[in-house]
Amino acid sequence: MKTYELDPQYAKDAPHPHIRSFVSHRVTLTSAQEDALNRLYPLWVVEYGHTHLDYSALFKRQAPTILEIGFGMGETTAKIAQTRPQDNFLALEVYKTGVASLLKKIEDENLNNIRIIQHDAVEVLRDMIPVESLDGVHIYFPDPWPKKRHHKRRLIQAPFVRLLCSRLKPGAYIHCATDWEEYAAQMLEVLSQEPLLKNTAESFAPKPDYRPLTKFENRGLKLGYRVNDLVFKRV
Repeated sequence: MKTYELDPQYAKDAPHPHIRSFVSHRVTLTSAQEDALNRLYPLWVVEYGHTHLDYSALFKRQAPTILEIGFGMGETTAKIAQTRPQDNFLALEVYKTGVASLLKKIEDENLNNIRIIQHDAVEVLRDMIPVESLDGVHIYFPDPWPKKRHHKRRLIQAPFVRLLCSRLKPGAYIHCATDWEEYAAQMLEVLSQEPLLKNTAESFAPKPDYRPLTKFENRGLKLGYRVNDLVFKRV
């Protein structure tokens, strides 16, 4: 198995934990969300652990596997999974409300190609995703942490991208999207400086057809916000 030199902060025995790109907070679930979690969680959610996933066993088939990091309420995840039934989607989210929402969409739309992990993306990548096993990664509208003192919390940083690349097959892709102009520029810089990645465009990429416009995005476009897509390939 190929090995990669990763940032020491991601070591399991690191003296200081890595900086998280999210903040834990209490949430109040609706009765419908509670019901979805109670009934559907055992069917579609994979518990975090220290064992590498076997995608064929997990999805009960052999197919390209795409990782989505931070799916929010799952609207985009469900739509992409519906239009790409030939692919497996492993969706990560830390908040229960989002997990409950996507579980309900899986049931309502009879989707069989999504599995969910409710846990920190760094630890899932480090402990559960085999080296050079993913066919793609989606990271849509991650928290921009706009205040300068909080930029260290942004997900797209060089050490994280290096970890991500170690889990991508050669030829696999990373697709990011953000409506935060300054964060888009940072993403472009960080991804461009990673030697294992090559930009598929000269700068920002046209929006791929498979990424749908969400209600949130449509609202932003009407207000004049620009959405930047970045699509890089693993060399």
